[in-house]
Amino acid sequence: MDLGLKGKIIVVSGSAGKAGSIGETIINRLADEGAIPVLVDRNDRGHEYVANLQKRGIDSFFAQTNVTDPVQIENAVKKIVEKYGRIDAVINNVGVNDGAGLDASYEEFMDSLKLNVVSYFLLTKYALPYLKESKGNILNIGSKVALTGQGGTSGYAAAKGGVLGLTREWAVDLIKFGIRSNALIIAESYTPAYEDWIKTLADGEATLAKINKSIPFESRMTKTVELADTALFIISNRSSHTTGQFVFVDGGYVHLDRSLINDLG
Repeated sequence: MDLGLKGKIIVVSGSAGKAGSIGETIINRLADEGAIPVLVDRNDRGHEYVANLQKRGIDSFFAQTNVTDPVQIENAVKKIVEKYGRIDAVINNVGVNDGAGLDASYEEFMDSLKLNVVSYFLLTKYALPYLKESKGNILNIGSKVALTGQGGTSGYAAAKGGVLGLTREWAVDLIKFGIRSNALIIAESYTPAYEDWIKTLADGEATLAKINKSIPFESRMTKTVELADTALFIISNRSSHTTGQFVFVDGGYVHLDRSLINDLG
């Protein structure tokens, strides 16, 4: 299916993670569709990713940015618009489950909010004039933690709850401009960061097996390409009447009956 993304300027925050991360997978799938991926991230890997895309004959741009800094985000948007003159969609993809729990300091809690939800507000705020011109749309990457809790991660849970609130608020705010706002909800996906965490555990393989068994559909984690493909569909005009929605790509983790887990044997 042609998603009609060819030549579209798609800004993706948190897009210079390790190879195989959600953001990195999204930018490569965008490139496959002929879109122009614009990376917003603080990590130097962004330069390498853009160079690799350009070797494939794909236009791309990296705005190296600390997304906890409002000035840097504003400047990143200015650079993007100076280069391309437009923005067609924003995918807010930053997310670090940093373990800022009830024992965290005020500063640690606020740092978690700045990274995991305030950055979404700022990037959207500064991109908004250009989204109005293009009648573009916004996709926020969310987490099941906002709905299920996890324990020991108050900052991340509060931030991801805020992301869902902003998704619906922006959907209401922006209807008059023809701008859609949606969220993609992730439960368990075996990203490089997830793998790094598993490796820190003494019983990592047993923990991984237990987590896989807790996912009703096929007893496996969601692949990052499955997340990326759904993200691209949502931002495309193939999803032109979808706004204010929380789209779950989680193998039934959040909503299906827990008895299914036991039935898997």
